[in-house]
Amino acid sequence: MNNVLIIDDTKNIRKLLTTCLEIRGYNVLTAESGNIALNILKKERNNINLIFLDIRMPELNGTKVLKYIKNMGITAPIIIMTAFATVKNAIDCTKLGAAAYLQKPFSVERINSVLDEVISKNSEITNEKDLIQNAKKSIEENDLNKAHEMLKKALSVNPYNGEIYSLLGEVNKHMGNLKEAERFYFISKLFID
Repeated sequence: MNNVLIIDDTKNIRKLLTTCLEIRGYNVLTAESGNIALNILKKERNNINLIFLDIRMPELNGTKVLKYIKNMGITAPIIIMTAFATVKNAIDCTKLGAAAYLQKPFSVERINSVLDEVISKNSEITNEKDLIQNAKKSIEENDLNKAHEMLKKALSVNPYNGEIYSLLGEVNKHMGNLKEAERFYFISKLFID
């Protein structure tokens, strides 16, 4: 997790986060608006490992940016930042896949605490590809229960990967659960660009 994108319209927040992250050895990119962030992500989508995202920004707010990020298939953990924390806001962002929530104003200690929390969660995220590969191998070996378990874990790591749904369809088809197979195949098509 080396490259971090900070998306916030407040210069001082970008500076504070940049300093904290660079001290910990991260390469930092910053964007002062949602539109600039999306342009960066279009170019660097495979190189960004972590995103700090402010919710309240002019023009394109953080919730919309979060939706765009997920629609782009970017799986980097996203830490939501806001001075206007509400339960509804937190729930909405969590549903959209936010990894953590950071309430403003925040201290260096709080930033480090949230970073440590996300990094420990992220150790699972790096296993998504391994889980998919092992599931494919299990399907080839006709160990369908093992494949099913691995795919469920992969889905819990990244519910936006169409390949996982497609493989779940394949597993269910081999198990004779044709209605479930159809359902998973249908869902997998929703994630194809």
